[in-house]
Amino acid sequence: MFTFKVLNRDKKARRGFFKTARGHVVNTPAFMPVGTQATVKTLSPEDVLSTGAEILLGNTYHLYIRPGHKLIEKLGGLHKFMHWERPILTDSGGFQVFSLKGLTKITDEGVQFQSHLDGSRHFITPEKAIEIQQSLGSDIMMCFDEVAPYPSTIEHLKKAMDRTTKWEERCKSARIGTAQALFGITQGGTDARLREESAKQIVQIGFDGYAIGGLSVGESDTLMLDMTEVTAACLPEDKPRYLMGVGTPEDIVGAVARGVDMFDCVMPTRNARNGSLFTTHGKINIRNSAFTEDPRPLDEQCPCETCRNYSRAYLRHLFMADELLALRLNTLHNLTFYQRLMQGIRSAIEAGRFTEFAEGHLQKNPSPEP
Repeated sequence: MFTFKVLNRDKKARRGFFKTARGHVVNTPAFMPVGTQATVKTLSPEDVLSTGAEILLGNTYHLYIRPGHKLIEKLGGLHKFMHWERPILTDSGGFQVFSLKGLTKITDEGVQFQSHLDGSRHFITPEKAIEIQQSLGSDIMMCFDEVAPYPSTIEHLKKAMDRTTKWEERCKSARIGTAQALFGITQGGTDARLREESAKQIVQIGFDGYAIGGLSVGESDTLMLDMTEVTAACLPEDKPRYLMGVGTPEDIVGAVARGVDMFDCVMPTRNARNGSLFTTHGKINIRNSAFTEDPRPLDEQCPCETCRNYSRAYLRHLFMADELLALRLNTLHNLTFYQRLMQGIRSAIEAGRFTEFAEGHLQKNPSPEP
């Protein structure tokens, strides 16, 4: 059985852990690197493990489209397929289907869409989303939900929220056994009343954990955090809370202060591939000519392979020369930065000084380091 325990609290911030049915422990607050297609781009599973990650995210939509959930099941499940023995959470694909925009048709029964690869037509229902995830064998499955775009009318937000509630009831009914945890997803857009209503409806259905969905889709950071706070206040104290698709280090710190336990985002890996790197002194763009002769590591406080062995000058050379090694080394560093951030958050909560930690983090100069 999936279990969750809060060990320490500092105001609304929580430090705890969850244990999966397979026996693996994940410390919270936790950041999940995004391995959409059964891989964290540019890294091997061993690389990802070296960053401190304890859990990865995979995506139901992409793995269903390619190579297919039945093939993965035949080959022993997603853990064996990608050689990652630690926990995996699979997103149901609702956000990816939402992102297809003109290629989808949403009804109460499910979503009809065209593949982004070959234009083939598919139909995913809540039951199908659960079937796919059970074939994949992930440790945590997510319910199928409807993500409303930003901005949306109150009528649209309520319709998507009501449909999500019905879909999540169907997801829970379709689930077979308890070997895989199942998380519900709250919606409601940027309307506080709908957020509260959605949370109460999803909690009434009853899940192993609860996600805050439909945010970070174009609204301001302030509004995102406000809606996170409203929703988290309506979720059970004894279940993990997962803010989907967020985000920047500042957003993560802000959401932890509002009671969130789990995060995922493509930002550290995508930024790494674009040459944008996180350091304890703020972000730097490794393409900057100021680093041409810079012998320093990216971050003297970072223990990652990149910072232990390579200079900024070398990293800039690799990036400007379009060498693939640049992408790996940059990604290793950024993911290590995020995992060190989470470790720092957990330690601060344990020590009862999270507010001090958060203020110190947010006061740091976010502009590129000279």
